[in-house]
Amino acid sequence: MTKLWQKKAKLDNEIEKFTVGSDFLIDNYLVPYDVDASKAHAHMLSRIGILTAKESKQLCKELDRFEQLHRTGKIILTQQDEDCHTAIENYLTKKLGNVGKKIHTGRSRNDQSLTAIRLFVRKELNEILDETKRLKVSLKKQIRKNGKIRIPGYTHMQKAMPSSISLWLGAFDESLADDAKLLRVILDINDQSPLGSAAGYGTPIPVDRQMIAKELKFSKVQGNTLYVQNSRGKFELMILQGLSQVMLDINKLATDLMLFSTSEFGFVSLPDEMCTGSSIMPQKKNPDVLELARAKYGMVSGYAMQISTVLAGLPSGYNRDFQLTKESLVMGVHTTKETISIMVKVIDGLKVNKAKCAAAMTPELFATHRAYELVKKGMPFRDAYKKISEELQK
Repeated sequence: MTKLWQKKAKLDNEIEKFTVGSDFLIDNYLVPYDVDASKAHAHMLSRIGILTAKESKQLCKELDRFEQLHRTGKIILTQQDEDCHTAIENYLTKKLGNVGKKIHTGRSRNDQSLTAIRLFVRKELNEILDETKRLKVSLKKQIRKNGKIRIPGYTHMQKAMPSSISLWLGAFDESLADDAKLLRVILDINDQSPLGSAAGYGTPIPVDRQMIAKELKFSKVQGNTLYVQNSRGKFELMILQGLSQVMLDINKLATDLMLFSTSEFGFVSLPDEMCTGSSIMPQKKNPDVLELARAKYGMVSGYAMQISTVLAGLPSGYNRDFQLTKESLVMGVHTTKETISIMVKVIDGLKVNKAKCAAAMTPELFATHRAYELVKKGMPFRDAYKKISEELQK
């Protein structure tokens, strides 16, 4: 398999295995986006006279064919390919000869890879926003159905003041709205076309970066070509930090649901078909789905930390270290999307036990209310606080 950078020396097999790593596997997610970016690039090369209109059409036809063959499993990326960019260019060269060799004019694998990642992120983050909306809809349905049911509110894991299903689930609904705002800001930052910046210092030919950005539906070109490379990993870290906020909400919601579904609380329960059992204890009904959803926050925040530590101390310009940020990004995105989708199913299936909720509304929850009744009658708050405290201790 011909490497795009191949010269006379043959790369050592162990070095190849180490440097390629899992990149060729992760790039399976990026093939359709690299195809779209390559088609836009071909159109641009035709516009500036590097390709004829016929050559551009031939390339685009074969690019679509490659994507179809990959999607149906007839083309599989291998370690020898290194990445999807190499596999695609080798395919084009095999099919079209010298025409295929022209496709890489005016770009580098650096900006090529980053463009595919930006397109991937745009699609996936929009789908995550859609899943977040679905979760908010599920929470609102539960609030409409059971929102008036009162439950204890807790501080320090001890009963504090009266709460309700509406107040409890509404807190997550409102937090997810803030998360969505953050993700939309991150999407806006991501919405910059890097293609045409090459390896960070532009190219000697006048590539039309605006044309490419417009065709790929980016709102603007990322102007400074060196910043394109310096933003590699930076944007990915930002994305995972934003997703971590969503996952932190899910972490807390899952913990609440597990606590409130214990026999000691019994406020809520999950349908039997959502729970697993024990291989030794016949009575067990385990909320494994919630335990795993809770743990997924640690996975996503861990992916963010991986990128953060990879980026630390790097000089300006492209460094091969950036390759290692790709898997963290892809896995973090897919983990988040899958987990939100599962939580929609969980919330839709949630059952509230009105009797258990009512039984938990014990008198001490109303201590603060009693103190404020005395305040309304003119007693200083601190005196009212002490009076109710003494009564509760009798």
